Amino acid sequence: MVVRSAASGKAEAFDSRETAPLASFQTMYDGNPASKSKGALSMGVPGELAGLHAAWSRHGRLPWKSLLQPSIALARDGFRISPNLADSIQEKEALIRADPGLRSVFVLDGQLLRAGDTARNPALARTLAAVAADGPRALYGGAVGEALIRDVQDAGGLLTMDDLRSYNFTVTDALTADALGYTIVGMPPPSSGTVGLSMIATILAGYGSPESAAGALGVHRLVESLKHMFAVRMNLGDPDFVNVTAYVSEMLSSSFAEKIRRRILDDATFGPEYYLPRWSQLSDHGTSHLCVVDSERNAVSMTSTVNFPFGGGVLSPATGIVLNNEMDDFSTPGDSDPDKLPPAPSNFIEPRKRPLSSMTPIIVLKNGQLAGIIGASGGLNIISAVTQVFLNHFVLGMEALDAVRHPRVYHKLIPNVVKYENLTTTGGEHIGLSAEARAFLAERGHVLSPVGVATVCQLVVQDLRIPVDSRKEKNRGLGEGEGTPVFHGLLTAVSDPRKGGRPAGL
Repeated sequence: MVVRSAASGKAEAFDSRETAPLASFQTMYDGNPASKSKGALSMGVPGELAGLHAAWSRHGRLPWKSLLQPSIALARDGFRISPNLADSIQEKEALIRADPGLRSVFVLDGQLLRAGDTARNPALARTLAAVAADGPRALYGGAVGEALIRDVQDAGGLLTMDDLRSYNFTVTDALTADALGYTIVGMPPPSSGTVGLSMIATILAGYGSPESAAGALGVHRLVESLKHMFAVRMNLGDPDFVNVTAYVSEMLSSSFAEKIRRRILDDATFGPEYYLPRWSQLSDHGTSHLCVVDSERNAVSMTSTVNFPFGGGVLSPATGIVLNNEMDDFSTPGDSDPDKLPPAPSNFIEPRKRPLSSMTPIIVLKNGQLAGIIGASGGLNIISAVTQVFLNHFVLGMEALDAVRHPRVYHKLIPNVVKYENLTTTGGEHIGLSAEARAFLAERGHVLSPVGVATVCQLVVQDLRIPVDSRKEKNRGLGEGEGTPVFHGLLTAVSDPRKGGRPAGL
C-alpha cells in the first residue's frame, strides 16, 4: 500500500504482506510439492490487518470501530454473488466441496451458490467485531489468533501463536522514479512493480517520442521491454535478506535502459535466452486492488492478496478467515522443470521473509501534484497491465475510461508466448486486440495465444489544467515547508469493465 499526504507531499509504503512462518525451511515441501500451493501448509503469516491499522494510526480520521462496520454487515447479512465470482465458484467446485469452511459459505443445501445468490460468513462477522473492539491484537495475540491457529494446525499447517505475535509490518519511504515526464511513487522491493514499470518506461523513452509506444509497433516494443524486465527482476527479493540496492539502481538507470533498447529490434523477437534471464519466473496469482483520492487530494493505492482464488483452499471454520497460500510465491531448490531455468536463490524461503511480488500500486505525480493513481489485480500480469494503462492515458493521451478498457497484451518471458485479450465483459462489451496488431506481431515471430480476463485495473486521474473552483484555489493549504499550493482539479475514476466494476464515491 502506498499513501501520499497532499499537504506534506510525503509518500509512505506500507509492506504488510504475508511472511514465511518461523518454522519454515527449504525442504518443507520435499516429497509433496503440491502443498506449497494448496492446503494449510502453504499459508504465510497474515499481515494485511496489521498494515491497515498502521496506515489508519498515521493517517486515519474516522474511529477505527466505524471502519469495520460495513464489512461486519456484509459478512453477517450476506453479499450477492457476482457473475465473475459465480464463475470462480464453479471452476473451483472440487476445492470448495473438499473444505468444510469454504463449503459452509459457498454451498447451500448441497448446491453451489450461483450468480444472484447470497453468501454469508457469520464466523468472519464475529472475527471482525472482535477486531473492531480490540484492534489488531485480537488476531496477533488474542482469542481470534488462537482460534485461527487451532484451525490451521488441525488442517496440517505450521503457523503458531509465536508467528502471529512476532509479525512485523514495515513502513518506509515510497520508491520514487521518473517515467516519461512523470514521477511514479510506489512500493520498493520485494514488490517489483515500481522498478519494473520505470524500467519499461525508460526503455521506451529512449525512442525519443511518445508515438514510439503507439500502434502495433508500440505493442511489439512493449512486449520486448517486458521480456527484458522479467529477465532482470528475478535478482530482486526481500531487502531485509538480500542486498538489492545495485539491482534497483540498475533497473532505474537510463544507461541500462539504453543498453536494453539497443537489443530490441523492430522486426524480430527472440527466445528466452536472448534476454539474459537468470532465474525462472514466479507463478504468483490472484489479488485485489483499490484506488482512493479524498477531497484534499490525499491518495492511497493498495493491492492485497490471498494469492490464488480462495487462497490455499482452506477457510478457518472458527474465524471465517480464508487461508492464503503465499508460500507459493517463494522459490525452492526443488522447483525443477526442464522447460524452466533454475529457481532464484534471492527468493528462497527463510523465516519472516517476504516473497518477491508483482504488485504495482502506484501514485503518479506531475510537477509535484497528484496526476493519478493506478493499480491492478492479476498476479504476474499486473506489471504489464499497470504499465499499459499508464502509457495509454499519460503518454498516448487516451481518456481515462479508454485507457483502462483498451485491449492488453501480456508476456512472462517463460513461456515465450504473447497472451492477447479476447474477451466479453459482464456488460456484454467485447475487448480484443485487433487482427492487424496480431498479424504485425506474428510477422515478427511472436507466438500468440488469446486470453480472457487476466487483469483488472483501477484508475483515478486528476485534470491538472483548470482548478475545480479557481476562487477556492487561492485559499487552499500549502505544502509543508514548500509553499506549494495543493491543486484541486476535476477527478475522474474508472473501474475496469472486465469484471463489471464501477467507481464509488461520496
